[in-house]
Amino acid sequence: MAVSTPDAAGLLAEAAALLDEVSERFVTGLGAPSEVEKGPADFATAVDLELERRLTAELTRRTGIAVHGEEFGGPDVATGTVWVLDPVDGTANYSAGLPLSGMLLALVHDGVPVAGLTWLPLLNQRYTAVQDGPLFCNGVEVPRLQSRTLQSSTTSVGALNRASGGHYPGEYRYQVFGEVSRACLRVRMLGSTGLELAWTAAGLLGGSVTFGHHAWDNAAGVCQVRAAGGVVTDLAGNPWTITSPSVLAASPGVHQEMLELIGALGDPADHLSAAHA
Repeated sequence: MAVSTPDAAGLLAEAAALLDEVSERFVTGLGAPSEVEKGPADFATAVDLELERRLTAELTRRTGIAVHGEEFGGPDVATGTVWVLDPVDGTANYSAGLPLSGMLLALVHDGVPVAGLTWLPLLNQRYTAVQDGPLFCNGVEVPRLQSRTLQSSTTSVGALNRASGGHYPGEYRYQVFGEVSRACLRVRMLGSTGLELAWTAAGLLGGSVTFGHHAWDNAAGVCQVRAAGGVVTDLAGNPWTITSPSVLAASPGVHQEMLELIGALGDPADHLSAAHA
């Protein structure tokens, strides 16, 4: 049975209270060093591990819904109802002492995000939405996104290293950055997917490009952008799903312009590494 909007709103309120409870720990942990190496230039801090354990236990106890977290995994995010958690999004920023990082939590039903929470305690910003909208920041309703142009918009593009491999190789990311940068007002690389998507939903960014495919990075922000009236697809323009390889989120108008620029580079699927194609 689908999760109704009132159900999602009630669960969101429960989750928001819990995120508030752990926000002080998030703030005091700023600058935590790497604890677990997860791959080239990817790591988790002790705060990641601590917060995921605590949030998983409390969410399960308070709501009866299982949690899939970045660090310890969990049930399939494509079926049933599950919380999807990133305890520290923007870990490299966080470990370096930069405030562009936060906690991401989404309630997902059969792969569809029905509630999204983006907590940015270091910036005193808390974004929430259920799938039918609207978007709220610190409890205040955010105006719905209106059509705008790319030329008048600041946008963000996900992290890149031109020489790197990975899900989308660095050279392709570099080309996307170049295409977007030549057409928009300004382009930024902020280092936190959740922050970039929340700020796209709030209209602070006209659009954002996410090269990652992990549900814990994307689900909360996708819910928020949709709730705010934005457009969300993958880089090829296909409707976003929990298994999509990427995210292109933007205000109406800007999305189409960004999609055309990225499309000029060819089918994004042709650039996926063999492991992710």
